[in-house]
Amino acid sequence: MNRLTLSLLTFGIFCGLHTIGCRAETPVSIPPIRGLSRTNLLEYRTPDGSRKTASSAAEWEGRKTEALKGFQQIAGALPGKEKRCDLDVKVDDETDCGSYVRRAITYASEPGARTTAYLCIPKAALAGKAVPGVLCLHPTENKIGYKVVVGLGGKAHRQYASELAERGFVTIAPSYPLLADYQPDLKQLGWQSGTMKAIWDNIRALDVLDALPFVKHGRYATIGHSLGGHNSIFTALFDARIQCIVSSCGFDSLLDYYGGNIKGWVQERYMMKMEQFLGHPQDAPFDYYELIACLAPRTLFVNAPLRDSNFRHDSVDRIARAAAAIYKLHGAEDRIRVEHPDSDHDFPDAQRFAAYDVIGKVLR
Repeated sequence: MNRLTLSLLTFGIFCGLHTIGCRAETPVSIPPIRGLSRTNLLEYRTPDGSRKTASSAAEWEGRKTEALKGFQQIAGALPGKEKRCDLDVKVDDETDCGSYVRRAITYASEPGARTTAYLCIPKAALAGKAVPGVLCLHPTENKIGYKVVVGLGGKAHRQYASELAERGFVTIAPSYPLLADYQPDLKQLGWQSGTMKAIWDNIRALDVLDALPFVKHGRYATIGHSLGGHNSIFTALFDARIQCIVSSCGFDSLLDYYGGNIKGWVQERYMMKMEQFLGHPQDAPFDYYELIACLAPRTLFVNAPLRDSNFRHDSVDRIARAAAAIYKLHGAEDRIRVEHPDSDHDFPDAQRFAAYDVIGKVLR
């Protein structure tokens, strides 16, 4: 079977087709995280330090809070009002792309810093029809950066910002820090990591959408491949306006990433504090098991190719299976979808188009 579509409802049903949902986990084989089970996400710590099993979404909130604190321990704290300022959006260039207009813009993401982005606007929206908005986050691309997602070069199958605009969505695609021409001075601006700077730039990009009269406000989707795949997850963790998350080739467990060699994360544009866990990633205070569960009950579409050399598809399945229990607590069993195309580190047409359909169902 070349492509497998999995949802929470199918976990444990199609055992003859795929091992997810029918292969028993060996608890001792996967080390705990911060003293809690990494795979049994229902386990949580009470204020007195004892461990219990959550039977409601409200009971699980304590573990969610702890997981987000663990992530911020490495990436830095999410900023508050001190980083907010007038967006001061400026249009540097505008191109007629047929069914939509593409604008090269900059916006003030924080005092003393501007972020470059592309804004693609369907002509129907410019004519007065309010349409949904999507945050489009680009993969690692050190030559053209954010241009790849609007179809201005780079690899194929990455032009989701322009394709979504053709389908009637307003899309905004900000640059990622320290890639291509976007080189903010992270230390001078006070950032602990490029990861948290990116999250903040993305949150401010949603503020740009909120300020546009032709966008339906308050409910957005985010989509990204590779770097953009985990960037989408990270941003959604801290912004409830994102109701649909699409992550292509974006994650696996830190325990499985290149066999536990997390050196790739130790870069200024990512999280330099990960360096202290080289050789023992099990001691890092966050992992995607919890991060994916923290997205519940929002809709999540995952593209995890069978031949992805960056992120292991079987690790994604283990994470999805663990997160299923938390989605069930929220009564949202049908809101995770994982697809496994027979491809390498790519976002094939079938999966991209399926993701667009999911975004449309959630936002429309």
